[in-house]
Amino acid sequence: MSHQDAVSRATLKRIELRLLPFLGLLYLVSFLDRVNISFAKLTMNADLGFDDSAYALGAGIFFLGYFMFEVPSNLILARVGARRWIARIMITWGLLSAGTAFVTGPTSFIAIRFLLGVAEAGFFPGIILYLTYWFPAGERARVMSLFLTAIPISGLIGSPLSSELLRLDGNLGLHGWQWMLLLEGLPAVFLGLTCLAFLPDGPQDVRWLTAKERASLINVLDKERALLERTSYKSARDVLIKPIIWILCSIYFGVILGLYGLGFWLPTLTSTPGLEITRQGWIVAIPYACGALFMLWWGRRSDQAKERPMHFIISAFIGFAGFATASVIEPPFQLACLCLAAMGIYGCMPIFWTIPAMYLTGIGAAAGIALINSVGNLAGYLGPQVMVWLSADNREFGPALLSLGLALLGSGLILAVTRTQKLRHVLSDRTQDSIQTSGTREVTRHTSS
Repeated sequence: MSHQDAVSRATLKRIELRLLPFLGLLYLVSFLDRVNISFAKLTMNADLGFDDSAYALGAGIFFLGYFMFEVPSNLILARVGARRWIARIMITWGLLSAGTAFVTGPTSFIAIRFLLGVAEAGFFPGIILYLTYWFPAGERARVMSLFLTAIPISGLIGSPLSSELLRLDGNLGLHGWQWMLLLEGLPAVFLGLTCLAFLPDGPQDVRWLTAKERASLINVLDKERALLERTSYKSARDVLIKPIIWILCSIYFGVILGLYGLGFWLPTLTSTPGLEITRQGWIVAIPYACGALFMLWWGRRSDQAKERPMHFIISAFIGFAGFATASVIEPPFQLACLCLAAMGIYGCMPIFWTIPAMYLTGIGAAAGIALINSVGNLAGYLGPQVMVWLSADNREFGPALLSLGLALLGSGLILAVTRTQKLRHVLSDRTQDSIQTSGTREVTRHTSS
């Protein structure tokens, strides 16, 4: 490796080490607070008189609140800065998540889940936008995969943790699921306060980069934005009227349908009569571990190949194969298929989020990323409902699992067809390669000069 490459890598590595562990921790806590009710369900339903339909409505209605306030939230973040707005999001959602421990029935459960979605709206797309302030285009699949491993890691850690916390049942007169929701919700409040002291709004605000490194990185990112200015969508109005934005919404919808359909029901899918709940937590962690490892490798491979769409398509087909096979075989072999499904889902995530950032800039980036995420996350409402509707209360999840696989297959096919149509220039490898190569070359040259 040349001296120039070493300096460039050192600068980017310093940014990664400063930001990604903290941002990943924020998202880990966020995702855990979304899906920990999948473990609460194991005992909460009986304690509060829930049936699966009430649970599915409460699990999914989070995303309706999220959808309604996502775009406004991200536009506010772009104006007031990531530090203050992400802190606000985390503090409010942490309080509401912990407050879920004190619901008394289906109505209060559904209401607080809706408010939790409102509170968290803008967090994920805000982080995606924030990462574009720091990393050139050629680094983003790898960086996204490092950040997004927080999703499977939240399952990997949260599954055994949640099952252990359920064992606190009866302490101080609280049920185990109440202890779990309370103790897993409060860390978000603390981390929100930490954001105010720790999280910089952009490279211009930090002192852990030298003046030359700051100037070089800002120069590279500005050049990338200038290149995008020629063909990109720069305003909220541009975003709303362009067909490709809605195509991306539909692609992401299929991925999220699989993500939350699996996430909210994985403990139920892997449950075995007579199995201790703590052991069940470790079994649930296995698909998340497989997904995390595949995500890291697949994101790095995409950056090295300087190719996005085909990596997404292949990953979507892997997810389809996992779900489709799981729909027709019995445990324990079904677990291996669910691992394959998780790999496909999590492999899609970092690849997908490099694509919007290749042609959105300015306020258009804030609005576009938020719109894609909010529309896609409506599938978070639909996913749990699909599992209930298609299982038809007979606990036969084969048709539901197949539907999740078909959703992923549909996402892959939509992107494959889009690449062959007149809109393909937006997603073309040549366009991406020119931006990525320019960004990598400029980081190396300016950082080492």
